[in-house]
Amino acid sequence: MDAYDGPILEIENLSISFFTRLREIPAVMDFSVSVRPGEAVGLVGESGCGKSTVALGVMQDLGVNGQVVGGSIRFKGRDLGEMSETELRAIRGNEIAMIYQEPMASLNPAMRIGKQLMEVPMIHEGIGEKEAYARALQVVSDVKLPDPERILKAFPHQLSGGQQQRIVIAMALMSKPALLILDEPTTALDVTVEAAIVELVRDLGKKYGTSMLFISHNLGLVLETCDRICVMYSGEAVERGSIADVFDSMRHPYTQALFRSIPLPGADKTARPLKAIPGNFPLPHERPEGCNFGPRCDYFEAGRCDVADIPMTHVTGDARHTTRCLRFDEIDWAAPYTASDKKPKGEIGRTVLKVSNLKKYYEVAASSLFTRGEKKVVKANETLSFEARESETLAIVGESGCGKSTLAKVLMGLETATEGTILLDDREIQNTPIEKRGARTIADVQMVFQNPFDTLNPSMTVGRQITRALEVFGIGDSTQERRERMLTLLDLVKLPRAFAERMPRQLSGGQKQRVGIARAFAGGARIVVADEPVSALDVSVQAAVTDLLMEIQREEKTTLLFISHDLSIVRYLSDRVLVMYLGHVVEIGTTDQVFAPPYHPYTEALLSAVPIADTSVEKARIVLEGDIPSAMNPPSGCPFQTRCRWKSMVPGNLCEREVPVSRAVAEGHDIKCHLTDAQFAQMEPVIKIAAE
Repeated sequence: MDAYDGPILEIENLSISFFTRLREIPAVMDFSVSVRPGEAVGLVGESGCGKSTVALGVMQDLGVNGQVVGGSIRFKGRDLGEMSETELRAIRGNEIAMIYQEPMASLNPAMRIGKQLMEVPMIHEGIGEKEAYARALQVVSDVKLPDPERILKAFPHQLSGGQQQRIVIAMALMSKPALLILDEPTTALDVTVEAAIVELVRDLGKKYGTSMLFISHNLGLVLETCDRICVMYSGEAVERGSIADVFDSMRHPYTQALFRSIPLPGADKTARPLKAIPGNFPLPHERPEGCNFGPRCDYFEAGRCDVADIPMTHVTGDARHTTRCLRFDEIDWAAPYTASDKKPKGEIGRTVLKVSNLKKYYEVAASSLFTRGEKKVVKANETLSFEARESETLAIVGESGCGKSTLAKVLMGLETATEGTILLDDREIQNTPIEKRGARTIADVQMVFQNPFDTLNPSMTVGRQITRALEVFGIGDSTQERRERMLTLLDLVKLPRAFAERMPRQLSGGQKQRVGIARAFAGGARIVVADEPVSALDVSVQAAVTDLLMEIQREEKTTLLFISHDLSIVRYLSDRVLVMYLGHVVEIGTTDQVFAPPYHPYTEALLSAVPIADTSVEKARIVLEGDIPSAMNPPSGCPFQTRCRWKSMVPGNLCEREVPVSRAVAEGHDIKCHLTDAQFAQMEPVIKIAAE
C-alpha cells in the first residue's frame, strides 16, 4: 500500500444530500477535487456552501440523514463508500485525521493530555505504553509547546485555547496520517496564535509529508498555507487552480466578488469602499435554475446563464485551472475595479470622550473554589489615556485578555472604574453604573456586540425589540411616533420594513447584526462601541455591515470605538488606532502612523500575524513565542518583555525592571517602549506591497 503514488484523495462528481421528512436537501453537487502526496489544498467559501459536508463525507460521518447520492471519494485509490465499518475504523484517525474548529470538542475534559495522546497509536497500531509515551512527548515538542512533560500531565482546562489547538494537532499527527483535514482550525484563536499555528501546520506538513485539505473562509490563510485552492459556492466547486491562478488570474465572478469584499492593503473607506456581494446566499432547496450564482452576478445573461446546469470547464491555456462559468472567456478580467461612489470624508469634530489614567482592577480569591485563599488582583486595565472625537473611528486592537472588552464594559456602565476619569461631553461617567445612568447617558453610549445570535430576544419580533429601545431612551411621545422611528431605523440599516414582523430565527447572521446596529443607533448615540461586530459574519456580509456602519456614522456624526483583532479591517476603516497589551496602551496614533515604522514591538508582531489575501504583498515573519501572560500575575517591568524580540537591544535589564513611559515619536503618535529613537529608526516595514 505504501508504494501507491497516485492522488492521496480523489473526490469525483460527489453529490451529498440530507433527507428530512419534507424533502431531500442537496448539500453538495457535482463536486470534484484531488489532493496529491505532500500537497495542501484549500477549500474556501462562505458558511453553508458545503465545505464541512465534504469533509464529513471524506470521514464517512454524515449521520443518519446524510447520504452520498452520486460520485465517489477515493483514498489512496480505494473507494471509501465501498469499505466496511471495520476497514473505515482502521483508516479514521490513523491514516485520515481531522482537526475541528473548536479544540475542546475533540478533547476529553476528564482525561489527562498524555493519556489522550497515547491512546491514538495504542489503539490504531497496538504499540506499548512506553513507546506511546515517547511518541506523545516527541509530538508535543514538535507542536512547540513549552515543558512537554508538564503538558502531558495537565487536563485540557489547564491550557489556553492556542495550547489546546496545538494538542489537537499533536493528536492528529500521532499516527503520522497520510491525509489531514483541517476544518477552520484557527477561527476561535487570536491572530498572533493563528500565525504560530499556521506556521506550525506548514512545517509539520513538510516534516511528516502529510497531505492536507484546509477548509477556511479566510483567503489570506489559504494563501499562506496551501499550494492549490478550490472555491465553493452553494454546494458546488466554482473555480479550481493553483494559488497563483486563482488569486492573480481568477476566472469566476464569485471569486472576483469575494476578493472585492475583503479589505486588502490600499483599500480606503472613502476613496475605494469595499463592494459587498448583492443579494443573499440561496437556501439549498431554493437554488435558481442554471448558474447558482446567477442572481448575484454582475455578468449574468438571461436566457443563457439560467437555462441548464453549468459544467466545470478548463481555462484556455491552463489544463489545471477550471471554472464553472459560461462567460469566463468574454469577461474583461483586467478591467479596473469601479468602486461604488466615492464617499465624502466625515469631518472630525470636537472631543466627545476623554479617558484619563483609567484603571480597572478585579479582586479574586486565589483559589476561591476550594479554599479561602488570599486575595489576588487582576489588573485588567492599567492607566489608559486617550481621546475620541465626533465622527471619528478609533480602533482598539490586541489579543484576547488584553483588556479591550473590560474597557468597553466600563464605558457602558456594566462595570465601574477603580481609578481615573471618563468624560463624556464633560460629564464624568466612570463611577456611574448603568442602572444609575439617566436615559440620555444610556442612549449616548451604545454597543454592537460580536455575536448577533446572542443579543436579540428570540421571543420578540424585530420591530418590538427596536421599539423597546426607543421606550427605554424616552424617544417619541406616542406608540405611532415610535413605530415610525422604528421603520425609519430599518430603512437606515437597509432592511425591508416587512422585517418588523419577523422573529430573530427567521433572519440570517448579517440581518441580525443589522437589527443590533439599528437598536444601537435608535437613541441618536454619541458613541457606539462595536465589539468585533463583523468577526462572526461571512466575508461578503462583513463588507455590507462595515459599509453600513460607516454610512450611519457619517449621517449621525457618531464616534465609533471599533474593537477588533482583525488588522485588515482596522486599516480599512479606522482614523486612529489604539494598541493594547495586558491592560496597557502600548501604542496610539493615526492609522498611517501605526501601520508604518516605527512600531511598538508588539504592533510589529501583530502586523506580521495578519494573513493578507494578496500575492503582491511581502511580509516580514515575526512569530510571537509563548502565550500572553496572566493579568493576575503580570511580568515585572514592561508588560511585553517576556515575548519581545527587541529586548536584548536595551541595556541593563531595563525592560525587566521598569514599566516604560509612553512617549511621542511624532505628533499624535505615542509608543510605550524603552527603545531609543535611533533603534526605532532602524525598523523595517512589516508589510511591503510589490510595485505594479
